Amino acid sequence: MTISRRSFGKLAAATGLAVAAPAIWTSGRAQSGPIRIGTSFSMTGPLSSTRAGLVGLQIWRDDINAAGGLLGRQVEIVTYDDQSTVSQIPSIFSKLVDIDKVDILLSPYGAVLSAPVMPFIKQRGRFMIGMFALAANEGVKSDRYFHSAPWGPDAKVNWARGFFELGRGAGCKRIAILNADVEFAKVSAAGGKMAVKDFGQEVVFDQSYPPNTSDFSAILRNLRAAEPDAVFVCSYPPDSAALVRGLSEVGVGDSVKLFGGGMVGPQYASTLQALGPALNGIVNFNLFLPEKTMLTPAVTKFLDRYTAIAVPEKLDALGYYIPPFYYAAGEMIAAAVKGAGSTDNAAMAKWMHANPVKTLVGDATFNETGDWTQRRVLMTQFQGIKGNDIEQFRQPGRQVILDPPALKSGDLISPFMKARS
Repeated sequence: MTISRRSFGKLAAATGLAVAAPAIWTSGRAQSGPIRIGTSFSMTGPLSSTRAGLVGLQIWRDDINAAGGLLGRQVEIVTYDDQSTVSQIPSIFSKLVDIDKVDILLSPYGAVLSAPVMPFIKQRGRFMIGMFALAANEGVKSDRYFHSAPWGPDAKVNWARGFFELGRGAGCKRIAILNADVEFAKVSAAGGKMAVKDFGQEVVFDQSYPPNTSDFSAILRNLRAAEPDAVFVCSYPPDSAALVRGLSEVGVGDSVKLFGGGMVGPQYASTLQALGPALNGIVNFNLFLPEKTMLTPAVTKFLDRYTAIAVPEKLDALGYYIPPFYYAAGEMIAAAVKGAGSTDNAAMAKWMHANPVKTLVGDATFNETGDWTQRRVLMTQFQGIKGNDIEQFRQPGRQVILDPPALKSGDLISPFMKARS
């Protein structure tokens, strides 16, 4: 079945049944039986915005099936709604393996939901592509786990290192660190402190805050008093938005040259549209953007297809952050199956460790824990944003890539207050 607005709506309704019945979409099984990929998506709950990734995975499935499938077999997606809840994950993935008999697994979204699956795949010897879980395999060390996102090696420490490299280039020596009191933000802040030490910089302000914080005025006033050169922020979408609004009211002072780094939220269309020009000057991470250094005909085609489905369904209108990596996850699965000549999980993993994989988001090679051997996390700066029209974010030059150097599409505007004007 070729994905369309109607078919995605049916899909969303089907996955709402959770473990009551598997949601399977295909144009018909090949005579030798389909290759089945099992996963969960957060179709409901606080992580439901990530369900846009399912569109990316479906587009890949349609493409691979239109080309004859894998090893002459059609591909099916078997998925359940995990309701954004960790407690749902063990039963879902046990059912995928033991009852649905899927051939290959795709992890849930993010570190929290993926954590219960990691010991399971190690115990069962299952091949799995990871989705956005930072350093998920460092503890379990499964040799059959591979990540679709380019966090790079030693990700807990190094994923946001580009922010501090930019700071060094801008002459930043006094660093403020501000983070939400949640796991991802705490780990990122700890990695930031290690980067500060490596670069010979100094932490002059270090504060965490409860994740439900909505008023940052007092924190920002204390931060201003410390007179930092750079402010490394590790936040989640609600507090990211509140913090940006606080910047417009309180500011951070004239000493700051760089602000941002690890803020989750400004990757999503809804946040971009809500904050508009208040984002100007912020330097923050992303994984994929429509800058000229990243755009290819294949990427443009993918985004056009995604948008045609996502906008009517009120999914993320831009689809830069998550959907391309679900398409890439499918490409990784296809490469491993073709390389191994079968769906034997051990053979697939052996091939993946030994060979590069070409994907929509770039070429990937993997280390022993399944992370990309080279970090390719983007550090970008919001520039020239006017008003709240989401269409401006489809244009190059609104989120200028500053790092890594190979993908650089513009220059840093500094100091921070100048970049905001």
